[in-house]
Amino acid sequence: MSHIADTCGQTAKNLFTPLKKKDEKEGSSVRYQELDEDRNEVRTDFGSLGAVGRDVAGFTVDQAVDRLGFGKFQVKLSLLTGIAWMADAMEMMILSILSPALHCYWGITSYEQAMITTVVFCGMILSSTMWGNICDRYGRKTELVLCTLFTFIFGSASALAPSFHWLLILRGLTGFGIGGAPQSVTLYAEFLPSAQRAKCVVLMESFWVMGAVFEALLALVVMETLGWRWLLAISSLPLLIFAICCVWLPESPRYDVARGRPDLAYATLQRVALDNGVQMPAGKLIESTSVDDSRRGRVAELFIPELRRTTLLVWFIWCTNAFTYYGLVLFTTQMYQSSDLCHGGSDAPVDVSHSLECHILTREDYMDILWTTLSEFPGLLITAGVIERIGRKRTMAMEFGVFSCFLFLLFFCLRRKFVTLFIFIARAFISGGFQAAYVYTPEVYPTTLRAIGLGAASGFARIGAIVTPFVAQVASDTSVYIPIAIYGAAGLFGVIASLLLPIETKGRSMKDTHH
Repeated sequence: MSHIADTCGQTAKNLFTPLKKKDEKEGSSVRYQELDEDRNEVRTDFGSLGAVGRDVAGFTVDQAVDRLGFGKFQVKLSLLTGIAWMADAMEMMILSILSPALHCYWGITSYEQAMITTVVFCGMILSSTMWGNICDRYGRKTELVLCTLFTFIFGSASALAPSFHWLLILRGLTGFGIGGAPQSVTLYAEFLPSAQRAKCVVLMESFWVMGAVFEALLALVVMETLGWRWLLAISSLPLLIFAICCVWLPESPRYDVARGRPDLAYATLQRVALDNGVQMPAGKLIESTSVDDSRRGRVAELFIPELRRTTLLVWFIWCTNAFTYYGLVLFTTQMYQSSDLCHGGSDAPVDVSHSLECHILTREDYMDILWTTLSEFPGLLITAGVIERIGRKRTMAMEFGVFSCFLFLLFFCLRRKFVTLFIFIARAFISGGFQAAYVYTPEVYPTTLRAIGLGAASGFARIGAIVTPFVAQVASDTSVYIPIAIYGAAGLFGVIASLLLPIETKGRSMKDTHH
């Protein structure tokens, strides 16, 4: 029997020796799938042959992130990316405060006031895809630092604008930088375990609301004493703070693995494990299928057969979200300024020359802006509460549907308090739908296309934001029922598009490639 055992052992050694030599040349691992359940495998680790039954299987970045969980590292990352989100919200919120001040300072027309908002969104459209391409090619951290510094430079320079036309140019360039802000969500989502990803991304969006609220409070203090130039300068400071804090910001391990640097990804994961007080998974980090650098971050890759339908529907959803969200904000002001008593208007006599007067926003105006912005918090909480229960697609569809229902209720003649209530509910749900889209989009695209997918979707959102003033402000001059009908119908189309999405990402691992 001993002779038979020795013979079998020598035979096995002769069989495995060629595999070992071949593996030493290729630097890869040899696995036997049928033995995985018993963990009996023969593998190599940087060229050395492991013993049968002793080595543990490797792990992916996805498995490591889930194993390391949500801890101290994610809390610090939440605060840091939250600062970036607050800073960009302040740069956007200032648009509604700046126009009245410039009307008094330079005597600009209502058309020129509208241009202040238009040039910012135009800059965002032009840059969204470019920033996504940089993010996928050169890294999430690199892109965030560049776009933040770009936004800070031109945002603060706007305070020194010598004329209105120079201000338009500088605000347009500020918008160009803001177009890269959504990529902070890309980086943040790639460090979150799948069980907490949706809720964390939605709750991080609360930093946007906090930024908008802080800008309203800042305007309340600064505008009456120091003026609009100081408001612009002070509002850009959080961007500088974020850029400085980026020294701590790590690169995404998913991105490092996708570009063929698993050593850097492993080091980042070790850093997460140390912060969270959790042990790293045993074994070797498994690399994903390598992808040609020329194919990473390309818009054309969003239209491969597996992603074409998803991409088109995601773009439509983002465009509809921005069209209805920003439209409702503008339309609310139009209704309250009208003489239509059925839609929150006033029965006070209208002064025809009022549009030519210099009207500075009052303390009451700033408080109204503040309360309107606070109405978005319930939408965030509702989204966070249901998105893991009913899924991403149904959450977006539900929120579009509720928005449409409360918009259509405005067809009836109502008291002002009911008009206000219905508008606040509609705004809460459409803002929540926006946050659900921010959860779904990074999840549905692979690491190699995640940033360009989010950037392109963000670009289409800006198209909706540019078009919506013509509905909310121009069409409402003819009849307030026109915007109500258009926005309500847009919400219904959003319901259909959400349900038609071919992929539900609830509980789905974030993929590294689309192959």
